[in-house]
Amino acid sequence: MSTRTDAPTRREQILREAARLFAERGFHGVGVDEIGAAVGISGPGLYRHFAGKDAMLAELLVGISGRLYDGGRKRVAEATGDPERLLGSLIDGHIDFALDDRALITLHDRELDRLRESDRKLVRQLQRQYVELWVGAVRELYPSVPEAEVRGAVHAVFGLLNSTPHLGAHGTGLPGRAGTEALLRRLAHGAFASLEGR
Repeated sequence: MSTRTDAPTRREQILREAARLFAERGFHGVGVDEIGAAVGISGPGLYRHFAGKDAMLAELLVGISGRLYDGGRKRVAEATGDPERLLGSLIDGHIDFALDDRALITLHDRELDRLRESDRKLVRQLQRQYVELWVGAVRELYPSVPEAEVRGAVHAVFGLLNSTPHLGAHGTGLPGRAGTEALLRRLAHGAFASLEGR
């Protein structure tokens, strides 16, 4: 979802590699030394950036929830009252996340319970706020649809878009980034459009 084009900071490199390794082998299956080796520094050198693996996990999961919510709020502001444009923008933003941050989806599914309670509550709060942005956009576009049905549709579309870690590695029969993006976009829009014909 980021539009940055400059090189990632050392801290960002560490987080990216930690996410990849945690997703591949599980939080407890990865040591600090392995994360350090993946970014070219000693394991103990990581402690200049993070207090430990728990801090990395918290920053990854709280961080992505915050970025999704902040990005959603920005999209709401930019849509200037056009619900169709807003929903399309929310879908596009989430597709970027689902394709670019697949490791974080896996990490969230497997490791959320490892966060301390305060971090876990913050992740859940940010996620609820993000869902509400979507529910508001869909209700504006389909005002006759009951809220419970809209909410169910939003969660179903999240399930669809967040299935990307199960699609296999790139280059194994998938249509490539652009093709997968187009497919997910059609499916998400189709799911919401079906609310009209209920």
